[in-house]
Amino acid sequence: QVQLAESGGGLVQAGGSLSLSCVASGRTFNIYAMGWFRQAPGKEREFVAAISWSAGAVYYGVSVKGRFTISRDNAKNTVYLQMNSLKPEDTAVYYCAAALSNRPLARTSEYNYWGQGTQVTVSS
Repeated sequence: QVQLAESGGGLVQAGGSLSLSCVASGRTFNIYAMGWFRQAPGKEREFVAAISWSAGAVYYGVSVKGRFTISRDNAKNTVYLQMNSLKPEDTAVYYCAAALSNRPLARTSEYNYWGQGTQVTVSS
């Protein structure tokens, strides 16, 4: 089993920045790709960004590309999401996920483990 714990959410004004973190614990030796997803009220869970384990390959959703940056620190079992130029439509619960894969993935069904989520609210 792998446990994921997100932190760093909060309230920010449009145009501002937030940084999210996700720490993995448990059997982390076989985790490969890590991803961030988000879900707004009444909407489906949406892909935000993903990163592979060793190659550092990254992949972004269209709505966040150029504004968000995903990174990871394997020594700390932590993945980060730096969010800049935030917009009200970025408001959602942000989830961290882990997948048994060696490449970044964009589908929720491809991920094996999920965190509880952290709320991000962007005011206009």
